[in-house]
Amino acid sequence: MLSQIRALFGRDTLKNDAIAGVVLGGQSVPDGLAAGLLAGVNPVYGLYGYLFGMLGAAFVTGSEFMTVQATGAMAAVVADVDVAHGADDPERALFTLALMTGIVMLIAGVLKLGSMLRFVSNAVMVGFISGVGINIVLGQLDDFTGYEASGANRLLQALDLALNPLEIDMRTVGVGVLTIVLILWLERTRLGALSLVVAVVGGSALVPLFDWDVAQLGDIVSIPGGLPGPRAPLFGAIPSLIIPALSLAFVGLVQGAGISANFPNPDGSYPDASRDFVGQGVGNLVSGTFQGMPVGGSMSATSIVTAAGSRTRAAQVIAAGVMAVIIIVFGSFVDETAMPALAGLLMVVGFRTVKPTEILAVWKTGQIQAATMTVTLALTIIIPLQFAVLVGVGMSTLLFVIRQSNDLVVKRILVEAEGLQEVEPPSEVRADDVILIQPYGSLFFASAAVFESQLPAVTEDSRNSVVIIRLRGRTDLGSTLTETLGRYAESLKATNSKLMLISDSPRVRDQLEVTGVNASIGAENLYESDEWMGATMRRAHEDAWAWIADHEV
Repeated sequence: MLSQIRALFGRDTLKNDAIAGVVLGGQSVPDGLAAGLLAGVNPVYGLYGYLFGMLGAAFVTGSEFMTVQATGAMAAVVADVDVAHGADDPERALFTLALMTGIVMLIAGVLKLGSMLRFVSNAVMVGFISGVGINIVLGQLDDFTGYEASGANRLLQALDLALNPLEIDMRTVGVGVLTIVLILWLERTRLGALSLVVAVVGGSALVPLFDWDVAQLGDIVSIPGGLPGPRAPLFGAIPSLIIPALSLAFVGLVQGAGISANFPNPDGSYPDASRDFVGQGVGNLVSGTFQGMPVGGSMSATSIVTAAGSRTRAAQVIAAGVMAVIIIVFGSFVDETAMPALAGLLMVVGFRTVKPTEILAVWKTGQIQAATMTVTLALTIIIPLQFAVLVGVGMSTLLFVIRQSNDLVVKRILVEAEGLQEVEPPSEVRADDVILIQPYGSLFFASAAVFESQLPAVTEDSRNSVVIIRLRGRTDLGSTLTETLGRYAESLKATNSKLMLISDSPRVRDQLEVTGVNASIGAENLYESDEWMGATMRRAHEDAWAWIADHEV
């Protein structure tokens, strides 16, 4: 253990990691408070989530640079969960939610489910993340303007604000606007890495400087002068938190997978996404144990620590230490942070979450993609985010099924002396003919109807003919496809024709046997292909013509 710690804080990398850790730790204080506010919980729990989530995950993730903190998307989901509603102890319910999110992430990592994320379409994720960005902006209007709008959702609250412009407090707006201006300006200076810290301090300084009556963080919460102890979970709240935990885990894992794919380790290798899932899970377990909110891989924080020169995961450990020092020593000063300054910070985050170029790219991809993105975005704004996430996953699955079931093409192969020629299949089976069919694309239950519609139709004139379907490379047909083949075989038999199948899969042959399709086709008409490409196909083709010759009238 001691040797691992020494290796972590090596002489060659310690200086770079210390600088990056100080930058990340200082930046994480206002960011953590803002995340807590965005989540609608005590901002202190945002701080603790940042500190302990980052510290816990730092030792476990496969990525040297992944920084686990409360992301804007996850905070927005927590806000819609409303853990205070119906819970005897809202604070412990929040910590329990973090623990449950961690358990789901751990399971996903242990079971190597990283590959499953590829089934979530980019259209769904762009729509969801864009909707989250809009939600973040709309959700800060109260603190940014000083007017507490009313309405059932953020859109209606924004409308209420627009209808009551005289209720806006211009001093509050001034603090928020100055903070935004400072962030945008300081990012382009040498203070760029600490732009959030300086901007929030600068915006907040207007309040005591001009003695303005503007809401401060200390009006709603006091930053303790110490670090929290562990808290036991609220077991009674677990059933109501299952769906939110699944949604939070999904959002965190998707965002974390983006980090795994974009930030290689110092040796140039890319980290294993499933191991990063485990790291995020551990981060949530530590965060929930020590009174923090749910956390996940943060793209912005990871970008900050790498841009600041981080060389190893020690930077995250140092950043957690810097946060602890600020909380313990400077907690009373943090209380004086102006609420509109934090709102301005979050509005910048929200605006940057919406990527117009990505939206436009999805829009140009096709009508189905555009519609999927639009519906996901609209639902993200209208319904609670924990349900919008699950709807998005369902839409991704449905979109995948639709695309796979329609992405099927049937071709006819002409066997000539000089070679094989691929052409369009005929619309009907003609008399005394051999039709060799090769399907391309996915053959599963949802594509059965598409496959059947592309097969040459069997009519009264389809006499004494053979249709050969080549299934080489297909390892699983399922009962729906085998029933389709059985029906087609029976329709050919009714016109004194027959169906032949070519397959190299024992599983496919077993499926044809157990579903009774072999009885319709005939065992002699099922050809087992070997390692020689085209050999079995030519043999079946020759046998088909021989059969036709034997049955000619």
